[in-house]
Parts: sequence; C-alpha cells; structure tokens
Amino acid sequence: MTPTCDIGLIGLAVMGENLVLNMESRGFHVAVYNRTTSVTEKFAAGRGKGKNFVAAATLEEFVGSLKRPRRAQIMVKAGAPVDAVIEQLIPLLEAGDVIIDGGNSLWTDTQRREKYLKEKGIHFFGVGVSGGEEGALKGPSIMPGGSKEGWESIAPIYTKIAAVAEGEPCCRHMGPDGAGHYVKMVHNGIEYGDMQLICEAYAILKATLNPTAEEFAQIFGDWNRGELNSFLIEITANIFGKKDAETGKPMVDVILDKAGQKGTGKWTVGHAVEMGVPLSVIGSAVEARILSSLKSERVAASKEFNIPAPAAFSGSRQQMIEAVRDALYASKIISYAQGFVQLGAAAAQYGWTLNFGDIASIWRGGCIIRAQFLNHITEAYRRDAQLKNLILDPFFRDILMRTQANWRTAVQAAISHGVAVPAFGAALAYFDSYRQERLPANLLQAQRDYFGAHTFERTDKPAGEFFHFNWLQ
Repeated sequence: MTPTCDIGLIGLAVMGENLVLNMESRGFHVAVYNRTTSVTEKFAAGRGKGKNFVAAATLEEFVGSLKRPRRAQIMVKAGAPVDAVIEQLIPLLEAGDVIIDGGNSLWTDTQRREKYLKEKGIHFFGVGVSGGEEGALKGPSIMPGGSKEGWESIAPIYTKIAAVAEGEPCCRHMGPDGAGHYVKMVHNGIEYGDMQLICEAYAILKATLNPTAEEFAQIFGDWNRGELNSFLIEITANIFGKKDAETGKPMVDVILDKAGQKGTGKWTVGHAVEMGVPLSVIGSAVEARILSSLKSERVAASKEFNIPAPAAFSGSRQQMIEAVRDALYASKIISYAQGFVQLGAAAAQYGWTLNFGDIASIWRGGCIIRAQFLNHITEAYRRDAQLKNLILDPFFRDILMRTQANWRTAVQAAISHGVAVPAFGAALAYFDSYRQERLPANLLQAQRDYFGAHTFERTDKPAGEFFHFNWLQ
C-alpha cells in the first residue's frame, strides 16, 4: 500500500469518530482502524462515506497507509487496552514515528509509556482532549505532552483541528511526558468544581426563592450575559428551558439526584493530597458526587431528622439572586486558584515548565470549562508568570473584596435553610484561611507536641528552630 495518510486513529467510538471527521474536514488524509472490523466498515459506509479516509481492516494495513514519520493516535479505554494497542503497534513502527494517546489516561501511565517507547526510538504523546463530542468534531481544546521533537511532527495537525479563541488555536505543547494528561486531569477537576458550584447556587435559590424552571432559565440566562459568561452557565439556562414529553414537567425535575463520575476528579484530589496542596473546592465536589450516590441511605435518613423550617424569605428577591451570583463567581475564582497552585506543585515535582498563561488561554475555547473570565486568568499570568496564587492578582483580589459580603450572605442563607453547600463553604473557608495572618494551628502544634513530642517553632525565635515543651512537668 502506498502511504498517503497524514495521521491514523485507532478506536472508532464517538470521540474517535468525531476527531477523524474533524481532521478530514481540515484537509488531512486519515487512516482509521477499529479492533471490531464491522465498526470500521460501518463508519466507512456511513459518516465517512465519500470522504478522504483509508478504512483499514488490519493494523498492518493501517500502519502501511501512514506517511513517515508515522503518526498513530489511540482512542481506546484508558489502562490495559492502551498498553495492548501499543504492543501491537511497536513491531510495525520505526524510530522517529509517533504514538499518541488521546484518552483520559493517568499521567503516571503516560510517563511510563513515554520512557518505554523512547528506548525504542518512538515518540509517545499523552494528549488531553476536552470538549466532548461536539468539541471533538468542531474543534476541541487540546493539551499535548511529550518530546519537543515529537511535537514538531504532530503540531501542524493538532493546532489546525483545535478550537480557536481570540484568534489563537486552543492547543499548546504543555511539556514532556505526562504534562499534557496532567493538565487535562486538573482541567477535569476544575470542571467538577464548576458544576458543583452551579448546583449549589441552584439549591440556595430553590430553598430561598423557589423559582419556577422558567425563572431559573431567566436567572442563569442573565448571568451568562455578565461576568459568569461560560459554556456551563449557558447549558444550565438551556436545561431549565426543557420539558419532559412524558410528564410535562421540567426535565430537570424528573432526573434522579444521583451523580456519576469517571475517576479524573478523584485522581486530581488524590495527588493534591499527596503533594500537600489544598484543593478543597474540587475535593468537596468529588465528595458531593459520592454522597449523592447514596440515594437510598439519604431517603431513609430524611425520615429520621426533623430540621426546623426556616422563616419564609422576606428580603429582596433580586438581592438574593445577586448574592448567590456573587458567591458563585467568588467561589469559582477560588477553585481555579487552587487548581493552578496544584499545577505549579506538580511542575516542581516532575521538572515541567508549565506556562499558566498558555494553559488558561487554551481553555478559552472548545472545552467544557470555557468561560469569559479565563481571559483574565491569561492576563494575570502574563503580567506575573511567578504569581503565587491567582487571588493575589489585582483583578481577582478586587473581585473577591467586592463580592465577599454577598458571598457570606449566600452561605448564611444556605445554612439557615439547611441546604448543603460544601463547595461554597470550602471556597469561603479557604479564602478566610489564606487571608489570615494567624490561624489556630499554634494550638494544633501544642497538641502534637503534647502527645507525640513532635516539636514546634516559636514566634520569638528564628524560623527553622524547633522546640519541645515538657507538658507534664
């Protein structure tokens, strides 16, 4: 077979299909292969019919159709299936070829694979792809991690198929080995936080004002025209506008309150804990999903506890809506600030040079967390690439100062109405802790020294000197 294809993709599930259609629409000749031959044939006869594809029946045919250096992207389930495909490809490839994993793989697996294939002269890229089915088809946010040489080989393709924001492709080389998949993982964690915060805003308004679905659609629609403009706020407004054909009720009201997850949020939180990085908003979001899954237990518990009903809300309806909006915006800033602190800690651990301004800029289009305020994050890190914490940037500091009174009002309203707002509360607690010169950890250190002689530093002695007190004297 004459090699004519610019790139090939293995795994024709929905994301894989849409990505290759995207590539072909941008002028690339693409080879496709699926382990189940009937899937490849169905694609060739359906969505791929009449387009510039080579539908390969075997891996040998697939690799034989690729121009050198060969570029083969894997879109199969993370874990062992990725390793299995890599082992099948190795005998068919040569030094200088590139294998790309475009799934949601654990970054440590990507590091292991990159090292293993480097010894064989093959470049390995872990590429985070965000935007769901529509993003894959029309232009996703792309986060590639791997060698500079490998990036030069695949950059012309990925920068062309990515979404575009402010005239720039939403694709940058993140760094070596697992950097791309790590950034995508943190992106997913931030996505968890964003979604939970929106749900908590809905819960507070439901408890205090009890808007109709149409009124909720109006509220979120209004928010989407302001500072909170984002994909998630936009779709939330649309969700409230949909009705169930079977019952005539708002669609959101007939959906069971039992959330699912695929694991990247737990990975994000787990590594943050391992590195000693506070990630309370995302952690609260992950825990909220886990707790929501205990539906039968929650139903039983609801019959055991009589919570006094709060007094009917008598304040200004518009002021409550504005308070919840401000709480959502402030909490969102904290969530992103924590996420970028985690990226900085991981970069230090693995020797990556992550460009936070670039990361924020490629999240402005194509991906699930795309939002207007990412422009301000990009600007903050371009003003100061060494910024310790996003909330210290003047733009975000001023917003937190402006919104904190309303933020507290919204959280207080939730507490008085018995509404759980773990992410709002965690964000506010982080803000109050970070801004305080002195925390009660002095008492904690006294306790540790009392029962375990763990020692402590003194306020009146040089930093780094440790002391023990004989508490039983």
